[in-house]
Amino acid sequence: MERASRVLTKLKVASSRDLTPDFAAAAWTVAVGKTIARHSSAIGLVGQRLVVEVEDAVWQRQLWALRGQILRSLDKALGHPPIVTELEFRIAGPRRKPVQVADERQRIMPQQTDEADSIRDPIFRSIYRASRRAAREKATA
Repeated sequence: MERASRVLTKLKVASSRDLTPDFAAAAWTVAVGKTIARHSSAIGLVGQRLVVEVEDAVWQRQLWALRGQILRSLDKALGHPPIVTELEFRIAGPRRKPVQVADERQRIMPQQTDEADSIRDPIFRSIYRASRRAAREKATA
């Protein structure tokens, strides 16, 4: 990101104001590092304010406390003049869990929840059921 910023300032291909929203969002990961970037993401630039979504209120408070360092790091990554002068941390809405496609057998017979059905090999499945049956008989004897 730093290289791209330096190249663009040297080439003066486009004004920095035309490219700032994308660069500011892309520079977020560079400025804060991978760990913080996993728990937050830059969603846009409004004027000179970078809007960042965070996982929860704890991350919001921690990043607010680090905003001075983050702004200096963003300034270093994006070059001068400063593109981002303010940060706004918003708590992201709850994330949806990925939808899992149900197995065909589970859709046909949802009441059947035998763990042996997840074994694909029919021979191993029957061996597993036989050993489970033997263990139950031994436990009740």
